[in-house]
Amino acid sequence: MKSQTIVFPAPNQVEVRDEEIAGPGPGEVLCAATKSLISAGTELNCLRGRFDPGTNWASMVRYPFRPGYSMVAHVVAIGEDVTTLQEGDRITSRTPHGQFFCLPASDAYRLPDGPTDEEATWARLAGTTQLGARRAGLQFGESVAVIGLGILGQLVVQYMALAGARRVIAVDLNPGRLALARAHGATHAVAADAAAAREPIAEITGSRMLDVVFDVTGHPAVLAAAVGLLHRFGRLVLLGDTPTPTQQVLGPGVLSNSLTILGIHGTAHPDAGSEFAPWSRPEMYDLFFDYLAQGRMRVADLVTQRYSPLDAPAAYDLLLHDPTAALGVILDWEKL
Repeated sequence: MKSQTIVFPAPNQVEVRDEEIAGPGPGEVLCAATKSLISAGTELNCLRGRFDPGTNWASMVRYPFRPGYSMVAHVVAIGEDVTTLQEGDRITSRTPHGQFFCLPASDAYRLPDGPTDEEATWARLAGTTQLGARRAGLQFGESVAVIGLGILGQLVVQYMALAGARRVIAVDLNPGRLALARAHGATHAVAADAAAAREPIAEITGSRMLDVVFDVTGHPAVLAAAVGLLHRFGRLVLLGDTPTPTQQVLGPGVLSNSLTILGIHGTAHPDAGSEFAPWSRPEMYDLFFDYLAQGRMRVADLVTQRYSPLDAPAAYDLLLHDPTAALGVILDWEKL
């Protein structure tokens, strides 16, 4: 079977290739993609190819590289010994952008009836940001800032509002993204970079500053400024993995203010619960879809562009050269 697949053959190059896909083996399912979401932060770093040696990025990205991990598809064939899925089931998976693909049935999450295919593409990112929200250990009534209002930052805003934050302060330079954050639960919007946000945040909080700050930018310059927004014993959650950590500095106050810096990465999703991490990946997906069904979270209005996969080079070109013009970018595999 031929499949259209998106490939980065080398840094700053995007191709749509015809690739041969074999049928499902034992324990596998063959799926046909319907929609996939571009995770702009991760995928653009992979496309640019500029990483410090020894980083997660340097070990993960090998060209030709197949980007993407927010896939929705239908099962079209089932291999031997598969009992958990049937033909026609709608699933989400961590599969790269491609028209057809096989994967172990255990790696597919069968979707409930409620969410649209576009909404379901957000499950992976909703799970990652849910991990970050849990990592923050938010207490009822605390004040939070979310720096960087891309697709991850928009989800963090919604989780913090659900978790009972007294103030959810959205920080970004993009007025449109600030307006979306306000519409999804942010109590305040600060149109500034992290360094310039200190004065307005001091005014909002009566100079008390913040209990929790989320740095969702992945930009090395933000860390030191984000530290300066916290009060004593505050927590900083790094939810954006910079590809150049050698350019990051802590800035003053980490030790003198007894601050905590917490990291979270999408690969930290546990596939099964444990005493240490009781919320498994499927359980976090279940919770996200319950919130969507209840109207307590929304992602449909975060989608700003839709492309045929054949136009993927244009989609990535937009994200590279005019990133503020896009937020949620969907590849519609039903347009092939």
